[in-house]
Amino acid sequence: METMLKTTNLTKQYSKNRGLNGLNMEIKTGRIVGLLGPNGSGKTTLLKIAAGILRKESGEIEIDGKEPGMYTKSIVSYLPDTNYLYKWMKIKDAVKFYSDMFKDFDRQKCEELLKFMNLNEEDKVTSLSKGMLEKLNLSLTISRKAKLYILDEPLGGVDPTAREKIIDAILNNYREDSSMIVTTHLVNDIERLFDDVFFISEGKIVLEGNAEELRISKGKSIDELYREVFQ
Repeated sequence: METMLKTTNLTKQYSKNRGLNGLNMEIKTGRIVGLLGPNGSGKTTLLKIAAGILRKESGEIEIDGKEPGMYTKSIVSYLPDTNYLYKWMKIKDAVKFYSDMFKDFDRQKCEELLKFMNLNEEDKVTSLSKGMLEKLNLSLTISRKAKLYILDEPLGGVDPTAREKIIDAILNNYREDSSMIVTTHLVNDIERLFDDVFFISEGKIVLEGNAEELRISKGKSIDELYREVFQ
């Protein structure tokens, strides 16, 4: 299996206990990975470095064999944990924005996802609930034909009935020649997605492995393991 993302002693410090402190991890192609940890553990810092938004301080990070730069930005589709669409936009404007911005954007796929999510292209972004906005942002993100998808808290503001719909959308639109990193605090709701999991604390990986093998060897669900590690 090829390596999609690899970090070696990756460091980015904000303070003694915040940021990344010599983080080592390796994500293979074709895997959906859960990056799990409490607030301030370094998850979003890692994702922003991988997305090319933040610069590392030291250590190494490679995506598809390359350091973050123009090439990696072209193959990484990043869903941040905050809304980034302009207030003047309607949903159809957001779709056009993505279509103009990214060569790998599949407009037809996006329109199918919007229907699946019950979103109307004529609705204004400012009229959407938090959950609807997350559905829109996710639809845009996974409509790219990227090599690495990065989803930072994709279920944060979504009600329980919509969570299953979003998880189904991720599974149904995931390609085996790509990889995906998902962060979430709703581990119980989403753990069935994960092929592998990495538990992160104070900028370091404290537990990692194949999700199913961990369940069997520890005799616990990933959610139960999460509560045990971070109690």
